[in-house]
Amino acid sequence: MTRHRQSERGSAPVELVLVTPLLVGLLLFVVGLGRLAGAAGDVETAAREAARAASNERSSSAARQAGTEAASTTLRDRGVECRSLSVEIDAAQFRADGFVTAAVRCTVDLQDATMIGFPGAKTLSAAFTAPVDRYRGTDQ
Repeated sequence: MTRHRQSERGSAPVELVLVTPLLVGLLLFVVGLGRLAGAAGDVETAAREAARAASNERSSSAARQAGTEAASTTLRDRGVECRSLSVEIDAAQFRADGFVTAAVRCTVDLQDATMIGFPGAKTLSAAFTAPVDRYRGTDQ
C-alpha cells in the first residue's frame, strides 16, 4: 500500500478543476473549425452544381437563372444559411464546346461559436467551371 504525504491530499481534484475549462475550450475550438470546413465544402458544392446546371441550358439567360437557383437550392438543402449570398454566372463563353463559370460567395453565420474566438461571420467563396457539350444546340 502506498502512502501519500499529507501535503498532496486532494491535489487531483484541484488539477482536474483547473484543466477541465482548457479541455472544453479546445473541444469547442475544434468543433468550430469543423463547422467552418463543412460550410466551405458546401459552398464549393453549390458552385459546382450551379455551373453544371447552367451548362445544361440552351441560352445564356436561362443558364444564369438555372445556375443561381441551383446554388441557392444546394445551400438550403445542406442547411447552410447565408447572411448574404452572391451567385455570379459567367456565360460569356456559352456556346457549343464552350464553358460556363459559376462563382458563389456566402457569408456564413458563426455566432453560436463566437464564445471561443470565432468572428460573428465568415465570407466563403468558391468557383467552378463546367464545359458546354460540343454537340448541344444553343439559342445563340
